[in-house]
Amino acid sequence: MDRRHLRCLIALDEEGSITRAAERLGIAQPPLSMQIKGLEREIGVPLFARQPRGVVPTPAGRVLIARAREIEQAFQRAQDEARRIGEGRAGRLRVGFTESGIFNPVVIRVILEYRAAYPGVDLALEEHLSTEMIAKLARDELDLGFVRPPLPPEEGWTAYPVAREAMVVALPLSHRFASRTSLHLEELADETFVFFHRRVRPGLTDRIISACERAGFAPRTGQVVPKITSALRMVAVGAGITIVPASLVGFGAGGVAFVALGGSGLSAEIVLLGRENHPSAAAQNFIRQIAPARPGGSPDRS
Repeated sequence: MDRRHLRCLIALDEEGSITRAAERLGIAQPPLSMQIKGLEREIGVPLFARQPRGVVPTPAGRVLIARAREIEQAFQRAQDEARRIGEGRAGRLRVGFTESGIFNPVVIRVILEYRAAYPGVDLALEEHLSTEMIAKLARDELDLGFVRPPLPPEEGWTAYPVAREAMVVALPLSHRFASRTSLHLEELADETFVFFHRRVRPGLTDRIISACERAGFAPRTGQVVPKITSALRMVAVGAGITIVPASLVGFGAGGVAFVALGGSGLSAEIVLLGRENHPSAAAQNFIRQIAPARPGGSPDRS
């Protein structure tokens, strides 16, 4: 017994006539009659009773036809689910983000618009440090990740630019510069800095240190923390100052003042990182969602 037999059973039950069932199935009457008779021989009992006006299922036939409908419906559901997954309209997509990246308005917009455009996809969002996220992407434990450069130097990765934002100085509210509208790096030469640990967030830390050195001083480190949000808490309790992406202004850190940083050339980039030739249609649809937001320029792999 195969799916063809099941469809013949259903058609013959619904039409009540071998002639009409054969027309519906697009086959001649003799082959249909042969298939039903062969099925009856295989099962060992009559499935239809022949009457002057057509055929009606026997009690055994009714049971088999009911199961045939269940199987046909399950097959149709499986086909539809496979088609929707193949088109990226169903399934699961695992996307990572850094704790600073999720504050960026472009990242937020991409996620919200993707959810609206593909409600059938289970979008699983995970927060990780940049180095942890790249490791999870390499192990196929994530499909895509919003990260900040530097990016993996080896081949096999594709980075899609998402946003580039200015950097701002975060100061305790009691700081003498807290009421300023802008600052230059050289004005921070005597300050104590709260930095992000280079093992887990090398990109931003290295850029800030390099910019300070270009401004003529080596920044003095007071605290080293793993997360940007932790750095802001350290600033709030007077442990020092820090420099963060401008989207962190919306973090709502109590006790912290944010001041624009002028003339430094410092910026923070966010890219969507994934393995090359990702087979997931859901991932490809997510990547296409960021295309309208992509700024010019290429991600930094240094």
